[in-house]
Amino acid sequence: MLKLEARPQASPFWSYASPVLALVITVFVGIVLFLALGKDPMRGLEVFFWEPIKSAYAWSELMVKATPLLLIALGLAVCFRSNVWNIGAEGQFVAGAIAAGGVALLADANTSRWIVLLILLAGVLGGMAWASITAVLRDRFYANEILVSLMLVYVAVQLLNYLVYGPWKDPMGFNFPQTKTFEAVTKVPRLMDGSRLNIGLLLALAGVGGLWVFLFRTYSGFAQQVGGLAPAAALYAGFSSRKALWLALLVSGGAAGLAGALEVAGPIGQLTPYVPAGYGFAAIIVAFVGRLHPVGMVFAAILMSMFYIGGELAQSRLGLPKSITGVFQGLLLFSLLACDTLMAYRVKWKK
Repeated sequence: MLKLEARPQASPFWSYASPVLALVITVFVGIVLFLALGKDPMRGLEVFFWEPIKSAYAWSELMVKATPLLLIALGLAVCFRSNVWNIGAEGQFVAGAIAAGGVALLADANTSRWIVLLILLAGVLGGMAWASITAVLRDRFYANEILVSLMLVYVAVQLLNYLVYGPWKDPMGFNFPQTKTFEAVTKVPRLMDGSRLNIGLLLALAGVGGLWVFLFRTYSGFAQQVGGLAPAAALYAGFSSRKALWLALLVSGGAAGLAGALEVAGPIGQLTPYVPAGYGFAAIIVAFVGRLHPVGMVFAAILMSMFYIGGELAQSRLGLPKSITGVFQGLLLFSLLACDTLMAYRVKWKK
């Protein structure tokens, strides 16, 4: 029989090998799933893992999807390393999109191109303001940040719906629930012609470097991680738990809000009820698959964006439902949770 035996210390090998094994398990279960649905499994794997990377244009679209995932995951990594469980990044993403959209709607044809900076700043501040609600309730009233941040997602979505169905609705939009298309001066600059890839990718990569420096080369980053790993030791060292809470949530909310601003002032170009795309929830998986490390989350974001694009292609080319994207995301998460057991336990054969 197989038996799990506790390791004397966590395995460094499995801390890196676990995500790889989780991906292999996800692919294997995906093959079984395609067979059960009566689809060619090789064609299914091609749609998910080859189509999104087969050309330069495909790579640019992959980066468009990966940018918001990476930005949100970077902010969540600060929270999770600080033992602050922010599950509401999707709401902060929507709040940032609303704030950015409000500024973009003020522009006209004569507005300066510098309004793009105000739009991005509004997105950051909108996400931080939404995250601060969770911080206040946790700090002052000891509310559970998991429940508060999660419930605020639905409040943000309803606020967005109210605006696009009501006061911000485009009067010339044939009664569709959307704002008018933003002026050209409000669009974030693109990196190349013929592609939707914009400066958001550069901001995300700058965030990777900034987070690495903060976590591993600064006193504040050390204090954040100590508070998450050993709260008693952090208290003994004089580190402020309140400061850690506020810093983690504001950074996370600001990153999610920036991602929302880049979406509405970039690929979308207006506010619609479809702004919430699930990036805030998918970024949680990105953060953990990337081991809460800035570089690891880059590869995890690319993998997760492949699932997004593969799911869209599977709908049109294989006739599969839209939920196939969520199925693959869930498979990866649960496989990772199962494989992480191997970090603390070894499997032994016992007669």
